[in-house]
Amino acid sequence: MSAPAFDKLEQQINELILHCQQLEQSNQDLQQQITALKEERNQRQLVANQTDQKLEAMISRLKTLEQQT
Repeated sequence: MSAPAFDKLEQQINELILHCQQLEQSNQDLQQQITALKEERNQRQLVANQTDQKLEAMISRLKTLEQQT
């Protein structure tokens, strides 16, 4: 192989390495986003469950008050 062919191959390998590094960084960023979204979902589910419990308690109290009248 001639020197220009080796130079071209080296350039292509360097570009491939750079592309792999960019993909790894993108993957890490996406994994962090997934983690953050899962945490946000869990927090929202917690709030929704608490809200449901409060509503059920209020309905129960209203029914009790209704029966007392």
